[in-house]
Amino acid sequence: MCGTCGCHQPAEKEAGQSQRRRLEVDLDLFSLNNRYAQTNREYFARNSLLVLNLVSSPGAGKTRLLEETLKSQLGRIEVAVIEGDQQTRQDANRIEATGAHAVQINTGTGCHLDAHMVGHAMEDLGALRNGILYIENVGNLVCPANFDLGEAAKVVILSVTEGDDKPLKYPDMFAASRLMVINKTDLLPHVDFDVERCIEYARRINPSIEVIQLSATTGEGLPEWLDWLEGEYQSLVETRIGHLQQELDELRAQLEQG
Repeated sequence: MCGTCGCHQPAEKEAGQSQRRRLEVDLDLFSLNNRYAQTNREYFARNSLLVLNLVSSPGAGKTRLLEETLKSQLGRIEVAVIEGDQQTRQDANRIEATGAHAVQINTGTGCHLDAHMVGHAMEDLGALRNGILYIENVGNLVCPANFDLGEAAKVVILSVTEGDDKPLKYPDMFAASRLMVINKTDLLPHVDFDVERCIEYARRINPSIEVIQLSATTGEGLPEWLDWLEGEYQSLVETRIGHLQQELDELRAQLEQG
């Protein structure tokens, strides 16, 4: 059983007091997670970190996309990765092979990361600031949709081998995501996947969702992804500068009044 979201509870309806108690426990857990997420968010803002929560089904290509992304960013910007898996640190090893710092979180029977886990992982990242932190969540299109980690945005990665109806089958995830990356486009000639239909389904769920098509294997479309990341980071920096300027103006006003 998932220790935090109860997603493996039996499908039968619980009766009376037991059902109400289960609802109370779930609400308490989400409330506690949201408090940890807000603490994370404040920490990320203070340290000018763009934090992205990468979510997908198992095998959609999150790690491969991260490897290629990091190779392009290392030496130009501070980057790090928090890896979420139920077992092993294989993906963390792959990330570290690029030269980036990675922290592994093994969730055991848990099917997603939560904000408390991420907060603890930050202790192992040391003085990371002024850069991008990628959180590669456990492969799952259900539970991660409901758990705020303090991230700036969720990025849902969908491979063309999965089927173009995923947005309709897992609407909460696509509703919660800012960007949908359609990965493995080099395989389109070999699979039954209608890109336009997939985008239409995703925007039926989330009209404002952005879409990037790419192949992490061939590099096709990768520049658009890197440009999106650069734009998001620059927007964060400008917002942070604006807040600091406002704080400075308020301090000056206080000194003048004093």
